Amino acid sequence: MPGLSKIGSLLLGALLHPNETKALVNYAVWRDPLNRIEDNPATSGWDRDDMRKCWGFLDATSRSFAAVIKELDGDLSRVVALFYLILRGLDTIEDDMSIPIDVKAPVLESFYLRLEEDGWNFTGSGPTEKDRALLVDFQVVIAEFKLLDAGYKKAISDITKKMGEGMARYSRLYEESGGKFSVDTFASFDLYCHYVAGLVGEGLSRLFSASGKESPELGEQLSLSNSMGLMLQKTNILRDFREDTDEGRVWWPAEIWSKYVKKPEELYAPGNEDKAMWAISEMTVDALTHATDALDYLTLLTNQSVFNFCAIPQVMAVATLEKCFMNPKVMHQNVKIRKGMAVSLIMGATNPRDVAYIFRDNVRKIHARARANDPSFIKIAVLSGRVEQWTENRYPSYIVVGTPAPTSSADWVEGADARIKQLGKSEDPNRDPLVIAARDARAKAAEQAKMTGEDYKFMGFLMLGVLGIVGVMLGIGFLALWLLVLREGAPFAETPEELDIWSKSVGMTATSIAEAAKATYAAVKGEL
Repeated sequence: MPGLSKIGSLLLGALLHPNETKALVNYAVWRDPLNRIEDNPATSGWDRDDMRKCWGFLDATSRSFAAVIKELDGDLSRVVALFYLILRGLDTIEDDMSIPIDVKAPVLESFYLRLEEDGWNFTGSGPTEKDRALLVDFQVVIAEFKLLDAGYKKAISDITKKMGEGMARYSRLYEESGGKFSVDTFASFDLYCHYVAGLVGEGLSRLFSASGKESPELGEQLSLSNSMGLMLQKTNILRDFREDTDEGRVWWPAEIWSKYVKKPEELYAPGNEDKAMWAISEMTVDALTHATDALDYLTLLTNQSVFNFCAIPQVMAVATLEKCFMNPKVMHQNVKIRKGMAVSLIMGATNPRDVAYIFRDNVRKIHARARANDPSFIKIAVLSGRVEQWTENRYPSYIVVGTPAPTSSADWVEGADARIKQLGKSEDPNRDPLVIAARDARAKAAEQAKMTGEDYKFMGFLMLGVLGIVGVMLGIGFLALWLLVLREGAPFAETPEELDIWSKSVGMTATSIAEAAKATYAAVKGEL
C-alpha cells in the first residue's frame, strides 16, 4: 500500500491537474489498444519462442516505445520491434565505457554483417550494463531478422551499417579526447544526431513504405525523416545535460556554451544562472527548427497506427522542450513531464490537426516565458510565428470543430473571426445569417452540455475515490487505536488503578458541579 505522502501527492495532483487525472483514468480503464500482438500471432510472431523472447527484450529495454510499437498494424509491429532491438544492441555497445576502443570500434562497424551470422552474440559488455542480456542472447534477434522479407532486411541492414560507422567514429573521438569529449560546432552536432537518430527516422520511413501501409514516396522523404529523428534527439540531449556532463560527454555544441563559460561544467556553478538559461534557450531554438518539418511529415501518413507511433514521441518532445525552457533544474537533473501530462498527450495525438495544436500551444508557452534580454529572444519569436503560421494555414482558427465550416460572409456572427467577412457573398439567396447564428448557437450549447455531463461523471468517480481513500485511512486509524490503546493488554492502555482514579475524579467533579448549581439557583431565587 502506498504511503501517506504518496497518497497526498496523488490527491494534490488530482486537484491541481484534474484534466490529467481524467486522462489517466480514461487511459487505464476505457482505452483499448489499436492492435494486440497476442491476438495476431501469425504477423506478430507471438507463437514462436524466439520472437516471444524478443518481445520480452523490447519490454525490458524500452518503457516509452514498447507500447506504441506493439500497436502497429500487421507485421509492422514485429518488424519495427526487431529494428529497435538491433539498434538498441548497437547503442548498448557504443555506450559501454568498459569495452576497449580497439574492440568496440570494429564491432560497431561490422555489426550489420552479424545480422546474417547464425548464433552470433556478444558477451563483452560490462556486468553492470543494463541491456547486457539482449546482447548475450542476440542470436534470437538474428534468427527472427532472417525470417523478414527482403525489403525489410535491406532497409534495416543499410541503416545499421551507417549508424555503426557513425558510432565508431564518435567513440574514437571520445577516446582521443581522454574522456572529456565535446561536440564543437552546430554542423558536428547535427551530424552526430543524424547518425544516432536521423538514420532511425530514415529507416522507419523505408519500413513503412515497404509494408505497403504508407506510400512508396514516404521512404524517399530523407530530409523530413531526418528532422523527425533530430527533434527527438536534440530534446533528449537538452534534457540530459547534467547526466552526460557528469559522464564526461558533452553533446551540447561548444559553439553554444563557449559563449558564456570556459567549461560546460561552469554552467551549473553558482552565479552563472542567467548564462545557463541563455544556453538552454539556444538549445531550444536549435530543436524547434525541426518542428514544422515534423508536422509536414505527419501530414503524409495515412495509417492510424503508424501516425500514432510517429506523433506520440513528437508531442512528448515539444512538451519536454516547454518544460525545460528557462528551467534551472536542467542544470542539476533530468527534467521530465508529468505522467498525467504524458497520457493526455497520448490520448490527444490522434490526427495532424490536434498534433499541430499541441505544438502551437507549447511553443506559445515557450514564447511567453522568453525574456527580452535573452540573446535568442528574436529567434524564439520567429520560430513561434513559424509554427503559428503553419497551423493557421492548414487548420484555420475560424473553422470550429463540430460546426459547419463558413463558406460566405453571411456566416459571420458577432464575436466570430473577422476573416469570415472576406469570404464573399453567398450564392444561395435562402441563407439567412440569423438562422445560421441560431444553428451555430445550438451546436455550441449541445457541445458544452455534453462536455459538462462528462465532467460531472468524472468528478463523481473522483469524489468516490477520495471518499474511499478517506474511509480506508479512518479504518486504519481506528484499528491502530484499538491495537495500541483500547484492547486488553495494549501497550498504551490505561491500568485498572488509573481508570478507577479517573472515574472517581470525574464523579467528584460532577457532584461538586451539581451542588454549586443548586446553591446558585437558591441564591438567585432568594434575590427575586
